Amino acid sequence: MSNEFTSLNREGSISIITMDDGKANAFSSAMIAAFNGCLNDVPKDSGALVITGRANIFSGGFDLKTINSGDEEARKLMSIGGLTLLADIFSFPRPVVIACNGHAVALGAFFLLSADYRIGADGDFRIWANEIGNGMTIPKAVLEITKIRIEQSHWYRAILHSEPYPIQEAIAPGYLDEVVPQETLMDVALAKAEDLAKLPHPFYAITKDWARAEVLQRIRSTIG
Repeated sequence: MSNEFTSLNREGSISIITMDDGKANAFSSAMIAAFNGCLNDVPKDSGALVITGRANIFSGGFDLKTINSGDEEARKLMSIGGLTLLADIFSFPRPVVIACNGHAVALGAFFLLSADYRIGADGDFRIWANEIGNGMTIPKAVLEITKIRIEQSHWYRAILHSEPYPIQEAIAPGYLDEVVPQETLMDVALAKAEDLAKLPHPFYAITKDWARAEVLQRIRSTIG
């Protein structure tokens, strides 16, 4: 399955969603709809999911054209769609691995926090929650995720102070689990996904749901 924004491929029990809009992989309403179309076709009771971007960029966050358009309805719909997608990744019943090809900014950085295992490609890339630095508030739904995924000793720096982290330093705050050479990124991600795919259903899904139910309830209650 593929469209102009995303593609869904399978290697054995592993589903791979690739984002590639030819630019910054911005989460416009069209990108969100395309991603959802792929996600709907990923098995929920077996295997694992790998999410990746294009060369040198995972995602630059929400679409700035929509944000700056003055169309409040379009902006609201995009925000609701993006935050709902974030919650869906956070609560996905099978293991989610992100292969971060490069820069992950704003919503792109928060996607990393929603996945179960995050692997970054070594290079001159940054992970950056830059909303406050750009004069925007961080949505409450996102803050709920940061509270449990960003290390407490880094929370003020990473979230409140909008500090960018070189990808090599992004493990300590909790954005990534490991960093590997660019040329091995997908091989490592697929190997990790294959290992996690062995975790039996429904025990993985039930335990994940128990662990995240209260947080997920708070997340979904703030979207809209």
